[in-house]
Amino acid sequence: MSKLLMSAESFAGVRNDFGFEYLSFETRTVSAGGGFAGATGGNELAMVVLGGVCSVKSSAGEWGPIGGRKNVFDGKPWTLYLPVGTEFEVKAESDLEVALCYCKAEEKFPARLVRPEEVEVEVRGGGNATRQINHMLKPEFAAQRLLIVEVYTPSGNWSSYPPHKHDVHNPPGEVDLEEIYYYKIDQPEGYAIQRVYTADKKLDETITVRSGELVLIPEGYHPVVAAHGYNVYYLNALAGPARSMAASDDPQYAWVRGAWKDKDPRVPLV
Repeated sequence: MSKLLMSAESFAGVRNDFGFEYLSFETRTVSAGGGFAGATGGNELAMVVLGGVCSVKSSAGEWGPIGGRKNVFDGKPWTLYLPVGTEFEVKAESDLEVALCYCKAEEKFPARLVRPEEVEVEVRGGGNATRQINHMLKPEFAAQRLLIVEVYTPSGNWSSYPPHKHDVHNPPGEVDLEEIYYYKIDQPEGYAIQRVYTADKKLDETITVRSGELVLIPEGYHPVVAAHGYNVYYLNALAGPARSMAASDDPQYAWVRGAWKDKDPRVPLV
């Protein structure tokens, strides 16, 4: 098994930093009426409702009901941002699945709920590299390091393409960011394929990813393709020394941008 591929068991109910400097991650699945508690400590937190409805009480405020989509293919997200030093309790108002994206932080920003109607939807790419980006915590968002987006890639399409990287701190053209990809596939037997590689090929892995698994991107280019017949979702958390998503394309493949003429009419998927 690839060292970059994490099974669901490795972060289900357990915050795992995967050896990263900034990012850590866990998921929680809770039956209706149940709940859990936690604390951000020295981290800022984005709580993304993957499916279901919950309420949240915290030392930074109270919110509820939050959520409503049945699963990630059923609508746009609700995302709650909590700052450093926040204690919180989550109650499941229905069967609930949430992703908890933590990031090391020192500065305290206001807690904020990002509702679906506030999520900017971008249709990116062209041809069979068209995909949907849901922007939740953008660089302009009041946080120290944490950046969050959702990406939907239709059956047979490519995503994160042309291959790009963000592992050199050379702003404004490129910034150094850690990144995770947390996957959901719209049918249980579906899968995606992700390649992670550096120009010198010291890192060069091609990974088959299934629903509920996570891929680490410590460095390098990292394109994705959705298996034909299956729509693919991934949640991206990114963090680094600058609030920017600036990246550089692999120069071997950058030319494909000029070949795109039309957008895939299936996008946006959600």
